[in-house]
Amino acid sequence: QAVTVEVLDRLEQLALVDFRDAEGVERLREAIRFADQLREVDTEGVEPMDSVLEDRCLYLREDDVTEGNCTNELLKNAREKVEEYFVAPPGNIPLPKLEERETFLKGS
Repeated sequence: QAVTVEVLDRLEQLALVDFRDAEGVERLREAIRFADQLREVDTEGVEPMDSVLEDRCLYLREDDVTEGNCTNELLKNAREKVEEYFVAPPGNIPLPKLEERETFLKGS
């Protein structure tokens, strides 16, 4: 399956991964080749599952708080914070211009 500029754009938006260089695109191609092996598996007559553990009972532990009240200590690790919240980097990564991407894809 061809890796087009449109596919890269969509994947970058969904995964927040930058495929700007040849190594990133080749890694994506390898992942696609690996996943394509799943098409060879005969699933005829196999019912879809909700979970790989659907035939087992999941045991949940009690949610007992044993430690806590350490907000100030945890927030000391934050590079940036607003009030009592960590500030995450923006969701969008800077994307190269379309012309740069087409040139890059042709070279990889």
